[in-house]
Order: sequence, then C-alpha cells, then structure tokens
Amino acid sequence: MSAFSDSALLKKLGELNSSQQSIQTLSLWLIHHRKHHASIVKTWFKELQSAVSEGKKLTFMYLANDVIQNSKKKGPEYGKEFSQILPKVFTHIGETCTSEKLFGSLGRILNIWEERGVYDSKPINEYRGRLNKEIKDRADASSSGTSSEPNTNGSQGGGSKEKSEKREKRKHEEGKPSKVKRSRPQGVVEEKPSAGQNGDAGHLSPYLPLGDPPEPEELIKALANIENSASSDAVVRERIANLPPEISEIGCLSKLEDKDAAKALAKQVNEAVQLLNEYNARLAAEMEERTKLASMLRDFQAEQKELLVQAEKRLDEYKQKLNRMVAVQKEIRDHLSNLPDLTQLPDVTGGLAPLPSAGDLFNIH
Repeated sequence: MSAFSDSALLKKLGELNSSQQSIQTLSLWLIHHRKHHASIVKTWFKELQSAVSEGKKLTFMYLANDVIQNSKKKGPEYGKEFSQILPKVFTHIGETCTSEKLFGSLGRILNIWEERGVYDSKPINEYRGRLNKEIKDRADASSSGTSSEPNTNGSQGGGSKEKSEKREKRKHEEGKPSKVKRSRPQGVVEEKPSAGQNGDAGHLSPYLPLGDPPEPEELIKALANIENSASSDAVVRERIANLPPEISEIGCLSKLEDKDAAKALAKQVNEAVQLLNEYNARLAAEMEERTKLASMLRDFQAEQKELLVQAEKRLDEYKQKLNRMVAVQKEIRDHLSNLPDLTQLPDVTGGLAPLPSAGDLFNIH
C-alpha cells in the first residue's frame, strides 16, 4: 500500500474511472489512509467541482458512496466528514449538470443511503432538495414566461421548459421508492454493480482485509521494537541465570548461622524479586507487542494478497489487450504486404507522346 501524499491522491483521483475495480481499489486506499480523511474529502470535492465531464462527477459520487459505506465498520470519520460537504456537492451538481442518467443514479444512491441508515432521512431529504432546487427554479421560470435562457431556436426558455418537465417527472419518481428497490436494492454502478453497492449489506466490499492494515513504516518500526525486546536482553537474562541458588531454595534457610547472614540473604532475595518483577513486566509487554505484531502481519498479508489478486487481474486484462493489438498489428502488416508496390510499376510518363494542342485540333488542312 503506497504512502499517502497530496500528489499521490491527486494522481489516483485523476486516474479514476467508472469501472468497479478502479472504484474499489481507490476506495480501499482511501479507507486505509482514513487518518487523512479531512484533507482527502476536501481534495475530492475540489476535483469533483473541476471535473468537466458529468460522467466523471458521477464516478466521484460512486467513489464517495463506496468509501462512506465500507468505512463504517472502521470508524465514523468519513461519514461525518462527507456529511459536512455533501450539501455543497448536491447543490453544485444540481446547478451545473443536466444528465438524466446522472440524476437518476444519484437518486438511487440517496435511496440506498436511506434504506441502509447511512444517513438520517432529514439530511437525505435536504440533499434531494438541493439536487433538484435548480430544476424547480427553471421550471417555475419557464412556466411564468420569465426565463432568460435562450435556446437554439432563438426562443426564450423553450428547451429549458422541456428539460425541466422531464426532470420534475424524474424527481417525482425518485421521491417515491419503488417496491423493487425496497425488496432488493440495486447497485449504484449500473453497468457493473460492485460488492459494496449490492443488496448484501453484510459484505459491502470483498477488498476489505480482516483489520486495519498497517503502514509499511509502522510495521518496520514494530519489527525493530521486537528485536530490542526483553527476550533479546542477554544481559538481564545472564543476571537471572547467575542468581545464587540459596535465594530460591527454602532448605538453605536452615544453614543460616547468624542474623547478619539472614539480613544479607534477605537483601539478595529482595533484589532478585525486583529484578524478576521488572523482567516479567517487560516480558508481558513484549507478549502484547508480539500479539499486536501478529495481527498487523496478518492484516498486511491479507491486504497484499488482495492487491496481488487485483494486480494479476489487471495483468491479465493488459495481456488480452496486448494480444488484440498484436493481432491488429499482424493484420495491418498482412494488408500492407498485399498492396501493390508503386515503385515497381513501369514509368508511363516518359514513353507517351505529348497531347495535341488546341491549334492542332482545329487546324484544317
């Protein structure tokens, strides 16, 4: 898992496409780096605003949907952070976009959020209102005849009125959840519904590991701490091994001859007890660290296996594309080999007589 940086985030957002694999891969990366959730959501919104294509804006919303739903089990950071920016997001889309597919897909996302309790009904209704506010304003302006937006035919608001009527109809249909959606919510990505967007709320994404995978730097630091742990402290272990046997054998008490010898033995016993208590505490802490490290290694390994599977899938896709390109290249070469070689044709320009002039044609002898 690559380390987080603003440049890496911008690059990944720029490379994002509408495929299930692309969305889920980036979603996993964002969830892994959720401690940067504030700057991530801020950059996400900035890039969504600057996206020229409405399809790209929809892809950004698919990504947000996947992150919001799949990060719930790890913490509320993304859900809370997105809730602060979503009103502006839906306002921006409502004012700048006109695609029926975009508004229909966003309506389904809102329905899914409401059904799964991702957000309460009140903010979701607010999102719907912001998304459709510009539509209502245009429809009201068109019906009153005061619209100042010219259409391609030179009339005022004719095309806008037709679009507004369609989108008002879509708004009415979205506000009334269908029985099909209630019984089996459909995936938000229409072409390829992802596992994080289907009806199985218990398995929102196949790409989430067992726990929170550690950063490589954290794993390296944990491994270094284990190397310097109590069990590796040869000096203390040698001190414990060289303790005199009389401090741990009760039978040696009978050999004490006077009070001074008993005091000396008691001092030795107290020092040994303190040494062993401190070492046992260090060993207990080491056991906790090793348990934590084992969990980190398990999660890191699970994540690497998942990334390996994804990389192998991409490799297979690229191999297939390469094979198709090689086949096209071969076909082009075969086609070129069947074309005539113009350099081998005879030179017919020098062997023909010059064309007669107009005087020669009309000269009567």
